Amino acid sequence: MKSIDIQQEHELEVGRLLFAKPCEFIAAANNLEALPDMKRPEVAFAGRSNVGKSSLVNALTGRRMLARTSQTPGRTRQLIFFNLADRIDLVDLPGYGYASAPKTDIKAWTKLSRQFLAGRQSLKRVFLLVDSRRGIGRADEKVISLLNDTAVSFAVVLTKSDKLKNPELSKVVEDTEQKTAKNVAAFPKIWVTSSEKEDGIADLRAHIARLALAQLP
Repeated sequence: MKSIDIQQEHELEVGRLLFAKPCEFIAAANNLEALPDMKRPEVAFAGRSNVGKSSLVNALTGRRMLARTSQTPGRTRQLIFFNLADRIDLVDLPGYGYASAPKTDIKAWTKLSRQFLAGRQSLKRVFLLVDSRRGIGRADEKVISLLNDTAVSFAVVLTKSDKLKNPELSKVVEDTEQKTAKNVAAFPKIWVTSSEKEDGIADLRAHIARLALAQLP
């Protein structure tokens, strides 16, 4: 048990040190031609509008204003790239599933996200963010289907866990595990996070650090 604890502590510290290093905006792409070169491994954050993608990126990096948050769901319509310590790039994908945005705009940015997810060789993992209060919905299932079809590894991150009491949260986690277990592209671990309380943030940093250091398949 002690050896496991020591290993976990080491991984958490590696994650902390990585995310304490400089993290800078490098690109905002609204078409394939504007995507930056594939110089480093990448992880992407996907999810419904207002699920808390930008808040999670800010919590991971410890920078409140790195990723732009908005009170207007669906406002971010570009792929936003951040370079973390020249080790790995973080990609904030446009939110999906917000019907009030102009349908032509929805079609354009949804197509771009699909093209990115399906054809980015440097993409190591997609973190699919799901609001703990809602669980996996139809829009999330469509993205999961795309990731399965294109063999893109993804892991589910439950957000806003502080909004639920423990029995409710446990039920959501169990339901999420059941829904993702049958998907060939799904990473087996589910992260339960709160950007506001920083729950689960250190553990997610450690996992991303392992990807950055090429310690995961």
